[in-house]
Amino acid sequence: METGFIIETIVKAVVILAVFSALAGFTTYIERKVLAFMQRRLGPMNVGPHGVLQLAADGIKLFMKEDFIPQNASRPVFMIAPIITSATAFIAMSAVPFFPEFELFGYTVRPIISDINVGVLFVMGVASVGLYGPLLGGMSSANKWSLLGGARTAIQLLSYEVVSGLALLAPLMLVGSLSLIDINAYQAEGFTSWLIWTQPLAFVLFVIAGFAETNRTPFDLLEHEAEIVAGYATEYSGMRWGMFFIGEYANLFTICFLVSLIFLGGYNDLWFIPGWIAILLKVFSLVFFFLWTRAAWPHIRPDQLMWLCWKILMPLAVINILITGFVMMF
Repeated sequence: METGFIIETIVKAVVILAVFSALAGFTTYIERKVLAFMQRRLGPMNVGPHGVLQLAADGIKLFMKEDFIPQNASRPVFMIAPIITSATAFIAMSAVPFFPEFELFGYTVRPIISDINVGVLFVMGVASVGLYGPLLGGMSSANKWSLLGGARTAIQLLSYEVVSGLALLAPLMLVGSLSLIDINAYQAEGFTSWLIWTQPLAFVLFVIAGFAETNRTPFDLLEHEAEIVAGYATEYSGMRWGMFFIGEYANLFTICFLVSLIFLGGYNDLWFIPGWIAILLKVFSLVFFFLWTRAAWPHIRPDQLMWLCWKILMPLAVINILITGFVMMF
């Protein structure tokens, strides 16, 4: 029994790594097409039908590029920083239930690597560690622009992490559990039981914090190429550069799954739509929303992010917790 469990866990880990690595790459193509559509351009068109093979061309280019390390860089830290970002993005997925249970060759498969009773805490904690990659990458590059990008990483981490944690506290109070499977089960009665209806403010706050978590516009302070070249990634090339962005896009999917599971009914059946299709529709709709925002919203400055998080979003999250507590009491 123990051997079977180990084999099943390894297979799940390999599948998740392969699928989400491919999705992270494919999302770069989708993003370029969505931005082109929003800006009345064509986007990638030359490599393959409608540019669909641009992804393969980009992958070959990244593998073939010279792996350049600056002469005065701190080599061990410089080399390990991209690994931190990409590894933590996939480790965070280990506690996420992606689909409902299903039968395969007479065997019941649970699409989650590790069902831990503090799943939300684990996912948020591991995902936040991923920002240490850009921080260390910027600090170790021996480049003042990279250092500035790394400093912005610390600002961003200090700002959004408080908001995302407090935003989730109110819905978790209602559910009474930190397990993502329990949260999904809480909304099993149907559309009207979704937590977004009882916790709309928490939903908005968590999605806003999700933009900072995934380093997406308008909170892409880590690079902010209009101001600081390419931020922490200025001195990176080849697959080391690529690993940063594989981690970023993998984090995007993790956040979208979290929002779907916690606020939008998870993988429960939605009317006549099976649960596994329902959650895919929710996740890809959220991904499109994240891409859409990049085309429609300008960057903000680091001081504006701190002002927004500490003076606006955090007080709102605390007020939401107090209101939820009073409602539960009375």
